[in-house]
Amino acid sequence: MSDRWKILLLLAPAMLIIGVLFFGALATGLVRSFNYMPVLGLTEPSLEAYAAVFSSPAFGRSLLLSLHIALTSTLLSALIALWAAVLLRQSFPGRRIATFLFQLNLTVPHIVGAIGILYLFSQSGAFARLAHATSLIARPAEFPALVFDPYAIGIILQYVWKEVPFIGLILLANMQAIGDDYESAARSMGASRWQAFRHVLLPMLMPGLLSASILVFAFAFGAYEIPAILGASFPQALPVLAYKSFTDVDLAARPEAMAMAMVIAGISAVMILAYLRLTRRGAR
Repeated sequence: MSDRWKILLLLAPAMLIIGVLFFGALATGLVRSFNYMPVLGLTEPSLEAYAAVFSSPAFGRSLLLSLHIALTSTLLSALIALWAAVLLRQSFPGRRIATFLFQLNLTVPHIVGAIGILYLFSQSGAFARLAHATSLIARPAEFPALVFDPYAIGIILQYVWKEVPFIGLILLANMQAIGDDYESAARSMGASRWQAFRHVLLPMLMPGLLSASILVFAFAFGAYEIPAILGASFPQALPVLAYKSFTDVDLAARPEAMAMAMVIAGISAVMILAYLRLTRRGAR
């Protein structure tokens, strides 16, 4: 038996579980999104659920909010991670400690980070009380609404805090593989430090940066728990709206919930396909 078949056989139990649980649930949701639920007497597939979803103003606002959360948090995380990786690449006293602190929150669950954001940035949180104690505001309620706000500032803060180390470590690994030779050659030919970074290092880092950013975008767009904890009651992020429809007492709302879930899955699948294409191009 070849090594390839041995590897496939060893992976078969795990792949079987993933296939049944993930693709089985995805297929079930897809079927129900077409208004086919015999238990409710819906036996004729149709696009009524999609028509109702796409014509709903609440869906449009939730979709735009989720895109805003994912895009803004991804851009901020990528820029901060790139800046931090360039700094941590250099040699300076305490570099190991700084690198350790930079990657420390990778082990912290997202929910724990969300609770921390809630305690720090809410209008009854630590910063609001500190601002009141130092007479910056008359009362804690005057603190800017950074949590449960319609612009999802608290959600974005959480994602940036959590995803910057993820992207940064990927960039640091890429920089270590690239080395200093290319930049040194550019500097020896008269390029400034910024020119060497802009025209030499950054293009070489771009495939890894884009791949990591796509993963962050897909996660931030489809995640439920952080918008549920830190998000406003209106408008709600799309995953929260879909879950709300799914748990509605009116079971007739289930097809619409499945339709929203399929929209989330479709956008996430497009981002994952883009990630795979970038990784294959980078491998070449």
